[in-house]
Amino acid sequence: MSGQAGTARTDTLAAEKKRPWALPASTFNLVTHMQSTANGIDIHYRIDGMDGAPWVTFITGIANDVTMWDGQIPALARHFRILRYDLRGQGRTEATPGDYSFPMLMNDLVGLWDNLRIERSSLVGLGLGGAIAIGMGIHHAHRLDKLAPCCCRAVMTPDFAAIWPKFVATVKQHGMEGMVEPTVQRWFTDDFKAKHPEVLDNVRRMIRGTNPLGYYGCIAAFLTLDFSADLHTIAAPTLFVSGADDHLGGPPAIMEGLAAAVPGAKHVSVPHAAHIANIQNPDGFNDVVTGFLRE
Repeated sequence: MSGQAGTARTDTLAAEKKRPWALPASTFNLVTHMQSTANGIDIHYRIDGMDGAPWVTFITGIANDVTMWDGQIPALARHFRILRYDLRGQGRTEATPGDYSFPMLMNDLVGLWDNLRIERSSLVGLGLGGAIAIGMGIHHAHRLDKLAPCCCRAVMTPDFAAIWPKFVATVKQHGMEGMVEPTVQRWFTDDFKAKHPEVLDNVRRMIRGTNPLGYYGCIAAFLTLDFSADLHTIAAPTLFVSGADDHLGGPPAIMEGLAAAVPGAKHVSVPHAAHIANIQNPDGFNDVVTGFLRE
């Protein structure tokens, strides 16, 4: 499916009412499972929130899809028009073979914005999505209102880089199923995993649904990460958000350093949250991000 404005398949109102976060249909418009052709691929996206309100765009990470942001919709939908999309090769967005790059992934988003006639948007991204958000702040500043990179880094380090080839080798041998459990275990604290098995099951389904080509391609891009020399050029109001218990993906100390490198930026660490902070502690994450976007 393609086209300037995309092609939609809209869920029924009854289906939406089954979701505990769903607001009355009269409050805002819900458009689901839309596709738009941008930068040579079909990109899956969702739009929620108020017509005519300021835009906020959410960027997923590796082995994520748009459902990872479900817990943020109730906090933002009354105040913003919300765009969520799946990265190239993740979720329902088309996967292409070969290595991806940060310019490619940024151009996917710019193309989607152009198709949807979004001139400016605030931007929230997590993991690889947070790194893409940093890149957008450097290279596409004129399209941004505010910037919230979450649980991420601006440069790849040797110790962090060392884990990713092993993940690729596992998927090549066992398919995405081979990375489901290791990834779930890495993303959350032990206490959360013990108390919320239903959340972990949903996350497992998200990881399992990732196209291996997209997994390889996004990892290849991630391994080239280095925006460190240009952080000082970011002009948009910026908030770096970490999970207090994230010890690998975007540790608080690293995020604090990023904030120090961006003029006027701040850093807030969400308590009781590891790498996927918005899922482990949605209320804490929403308080931080919503407060920043609305101030």
